[in-house]
Amino acid sequence: MKPPKGGPKIDPGKVELVQKPGPKDKGDGSGGEYWDVMVDGVRAGEVFVNVIDEPPLGIHASMQIFLNQADQGKGIGRTAYRKAADASRHDPLYLHMRKSNLASKLAAEAAGFKDAALPGIAQLILTRTKGKA
Repeated sequence: MKPPKGGPKIDPGKVELVQKPGPKDKGDGSGGEYWDVMVDGVRAGEVFVNVIDEPPLGIHASMQIFLNQADQGKGIGRTAYRKAADASRHDPLYLHMRKSNLASKLAAEAAGFKDAALPGIAQLILTRTKGKA
């Protein structure tokens, strides 16, 4: 069950990323990166970067995050986005998500990602450049 919005948040200092080889299609390709998201030593999800070639951006580093349902709504995503973006060797990084995914959008914006939407594109695109978070 998801905690209610505005519920208790996890201390950002308790969120750690553990880098490891990515599983298939999750940071395992050329230029890919993968981290387990850990909270107090327990896996809360994963964040990874794939280098993809998709219009309209062409070749770019695309980050994705997935949190266990029980760990959503606790502020873990915003910390994981920030820590992974800081640890990544890619600059800039892009996020692609459904426009209806407001929680992820807010978490990404709190981590320094900015709207980079393009006209006529159905998905929301956000980007973060190192030193501008």
